[in-house]
Formats: sequence, structure tokens, C-alpha cells
Amino acid sequence: MAVSSDYDISSRPRRLRRTANIRRMARETRLSTDHLIAPQFVMDGENNREEVPSMPDTYRHTVDRLVDHAETLDALGIPAIALFPAIPDGLKTPDAGHALDPDHLYPNAIRALKKAVPELMVITDTALDPYNSDGHDGIVRDGIIDNDATIQVMCQMAVLHAEAGADVIAPSDMMDGRVGALRDALDSAGHTDVALLSYTAKYSSNYYGPFRDALDSAPEDAANAPAKDIPENKDTYQMDPANGEEAVRELMLDLDEGADMVMVKPALPYLDVIHRVQQHSDVPVAAYNVSGEYAMIKAAAQNGWLDEKACALEALTGIRRAGADVILTYFAEDAARWLEQ
Repeated sequence: MAVSSDYDISSRPRRLRRTANIRRMARETRLSTDHLIAPQFVMDGENNREEVPSMPDTYRHTVDRLVDHAETLDALGIPAIALFPAIPDGLKTPDAGHALDPDHLYPNAIRALKKAVPELMVITDTALDPYNSDGHDGIVRDGIIDNDATIQVMCQMAVLHAEAGADVIAPSDMMDGRVGALRDALDSAGHTDVALLSYTAKYSSNYYGPFRDALDSAPEDAANAPAKDIPENKDTYQMDPANGEEAVRELMLDLDEGADMVMVKPALPYLDVIHRVQQHSDVPVAAYNVSGEYAMIKAAAQNGWLDEKACALEALTGIRRAGADVILTYFAEDAARWLEQ
């Protein structure tokens, strides 16, 4: 039975959803390869790659294979990679001293990348956890992460990375005052053009598990921590997941200290934080679509529960809509291909 109406509907938003072309014209948020940064893992050896078990289709590459893969990423139009090293356990020490070896895996990888693909930007990490036998982002002394001692090592790392050819230094440690210290160290060493991408709001999140598998960089087992006087988690330096306004405070400090870009990590559980940071920032805002977020979509897709392409692109678009100017994501290569279609 027809239902009559005695009123007129003058506003019909569905008019702008009627066809694919009109939806394209009315679209508020754009996602392109310009917005993607591809995290990459490098390991010792030659002509080899290893899949990370908890991150399907993501690999640890030896330097030669990493260079080949970087050429592919560059050809797809991805502007930058974020590089992370898988350091053998035998080279890890409580003082993270291997991080300062000028001829070790990481600076050698930077040099190889810049020689082979000079236009592809290399973003380097200055946290100590890949090199620290305690698994922490900083140096542990008397059961406490020593903020200032950690920064001293990070400053030396940053200069080493810049000398190897890094385009951007990205401190992911959450030590207080490290952005200003790194800026001073880089400038004093003549690297005034090297930018700083600060992990401004990095939360003490449970979504990092697969990443820690990839680098074998989880903190010392909680059962052993008390006997060794080592913190069993990263709660004393990474942010409390319950806090949002604190991210704005961290942002103001990083901007005052000279950050060229800022980041929120993780992304999907913290879209509100990305939005807050974007509202208060006068520099580009990055967001890290972290390993746990990636693994969940991959696992669900492998079980036939979700459409991987559709869900990944929807997630990345949501991160952009929240306010991220760029996104670090393990979907970067696939997304670049999908966006070409």
C-alpha cells in the first residue's frame, strides 16, 4: 500500500551519493601514495628474506634484498620508508653500544638505500630497543629508564644516521627533551637539513606485539624482570592509553623543541588523538597504522571474514579523515597498487 506524505523533503543528501562519479566529486578525504610511508625491517646476511610469522606478507630483508624491494616501492610512487633493524641477540647489551658502531647493519643499510634509490626518503629510528638486551627503548639503571643517559646515546645515533645519509630522524622512545637535544646534536654536526619526525604521542599499547616479534625486541620477560631489576613493560615512558589531552601537551613540547613532523602511534584506536593533534599542530601530522592493526585485518581476511583490500583502504582513509597527513603502514605497497587500479 502506498504511503502518502503531506510534507516536502527539501534536503536530500543522497543526491550526492547517486553515482560513482558524483561520489568522487563530493569526496572529502583523499588517499594517495603521497600519504604512505612503508616500514621496512632489515637483517644481517645476504640474498635472503624471512616472513614475520605474525605479520603475513611482511618480511625481514637482508640489505641487498631490501634495496631491491626499495626500488619496487619507489617505482610505485611511495615517497619514504621507515627503517628498523633486527639485531642478533649476541650483539645486544644493556648499554646498547652496538647502535653506535659506524659500520654495522643499520648505517650500512642506509648507505646502500641512498646509493641505489637516492630519491626515496629514508626515515631512521633512534630508540635503543633493537640494541638493548633489556628490550627497552632506553638504558635501564637501578630498575629505572635513565632519561638523560638514553638521550646522550640517541644523539650519537642520530648523527651516525645522518652521516650515513638518513633524510629524517624519528625518535620513537618517548624520553623527555629528546627532540631539542637531537636538533642541537644534528645542527652542531652540520646536518641542519635533516628533519625530525617525533613520535609525539606513542602509547603503551598492546598492538605492538607483531612488531616486537619482527625485531625480537620485547622487554625482558616479566618473570625474570624483578630478579634483574628491569621494568617489565614500558608504562613509565610510553603514554597511558586512557589519556588524550596529554598528547597535546607532548605536542606543544615537541614543537617548541623543533620537531618538523609529529606522530601519533597507534592509529586506529587513537583516531580522536590524531584529530586533537592535527587541530593544534602547525607541522605535518603522521600516524602509525601499527603491526597489530595490520595483523588483525590480515588474519580476518585469511579466514574469509573480511575483504582485505576494502577493509585496509577503509582503515587508511579513516586515519586520513581523522587528520593524518601521512601514514606509516605495512599495507603501503599493496595500497599503492590498489590505488592505481
